[in-house]
Amino acid sequence: MDLFDKVSEDIKNAMKAKDKVALETLRNVKKCFLEAKTAPGANDTLTDADALKIMQKLVKQGKDSASIYEQQGRADLAEAELGQVRVIERYLPKQMSAEELEAELRTIIAQVGAAGPKDMGKVMGVASKALAGKAEGRAISETVKRLLNNL
Repeated sequence: MDLFDKVSEDIKNAMKAKDKVALETLRNVKKCFLEAKTAPGANDTLTDADALKIMQKLVKQGKDSASIYEQQGRADLAEAELGQVRVIERYLPKQMSAEELEAELRTIIAQVGAAGPKDMGKVMGVASKALAGKAEGRAISETVKRLLNNL
């Protein structure tokens, strides 16, 4: 069962369980999936890899929104956003810890033969593909920058 079908099935389950947060969140996810499927050039298909990218984007947006709400003293809205983020995160692969990420990036840096900060682009190209879905782009970028500056 692909992610699109899984989300559709879980919408039904959320309705039966009267789980409003999950229902609203999954309907939004499905809407994004449908928009991606019907976009020009998509040929009415959505791969699991593309679906994961959409979900990661939604998680990032939710966390950013929650952060803004907290800065403005709106804990109620921040908690609502984080509730939706938790629903979406159930579908994402387990995220790497900072230590695992650093170890993986050290290996990639050695593979690419990076010698300093000027090689950031080379490392990021390989790292972004290799770690897609396992770590946030911002975390990858910051760790690569730190490791290359210490070479």
